Amino acid sequence: MTDKPVRHILGLSGGKDSTALAIYMRDRVPEMEYAFADTGKELPETYEYIDRLEAFLGKRIDRLNADRDFDHYLKVYNNYLPSSRMRWCTRQLKLRPFERFVGDDPVISYVGIRADEDREGYISTKPNIKARFPFKEDGITKADVHRILEESGIGMADYYKWRTRSGCYFCFFQRKSEWAGLYENHPDLFEKAAAYEKVDPETGERYTWQSGESLQELIRPERLARIREKTVRQAAAAPTLASILSDGGSEPFLDEDERPCLICEL
Repeated sequence: MTDKPVRHILGLSGGKDSTALAIYMRDRVPEMEYAFADTGKELPETYEYIDRLEAFLGKRIDRLNADRDFDHYLKVYNNYLPSSRMRWCTRQLKLRPFERFVGDDPVISYVGIRADEDREGYISTKPNIKARFPFKEDGITKADVHRILEESGIGMADYYKWRTRSGCYFCFFQRKSEWAGLYENHPDLFEKAAAYEKVDPETGERYTWQSGESLQELIRPERLARIREKTVRQAAAAPTLASILSDGGSEPFLDEDERPCLICEL
């Protein structure tokens, strides 16, 4: 009996780093497999970006979660919205589908953490999955990622004009300014996100995407005005807009202290 051949797999989020890594590795590892864990709640710009990348690569990008989306698991979790304390969305819609896709085959998983980042991405505890970080190995930095995207013609996803990372349109890690951006760019998706919020009629307990504020409260004219004013003030204090948009959640724009799930952010 012969050993199974090693599979080379690159997981895509629809973000700039994993996209740049796919471009970077296309000719270096011709047998690479590409996978995108589709929650069913991604931004239209994300789907367009994945389609554009697929055309560039000339290979199929496997879409995972075809039969299980966010709404399915929301019912499983008794309509309990995911949060930074209970990230069931990442576990059920990103990590587990990827591990099912891998199965028990020996796999090298390629992760788009850059050389100028002091962090690690998702590393499976499954013994058959080994992580590799080509950008770290080759000294690829944020500036290099931008260069790779521009030279390929892929560029940045359109959502980077108003958002700092990939992920579901209702991601609870969004900043206030990004929720405002969703309201302005996709009012239909904003209303869908708001419809998930609930109030317990017996206890009065509120189930909202952000602690202490519902989405309907966030879009009150006076509240939106304060958010926009703060965004302009912070942008003026930051080195460049590009540095804000490419940091994927670093200061000074975070409303929370916690960073988002890396498997969604890259």
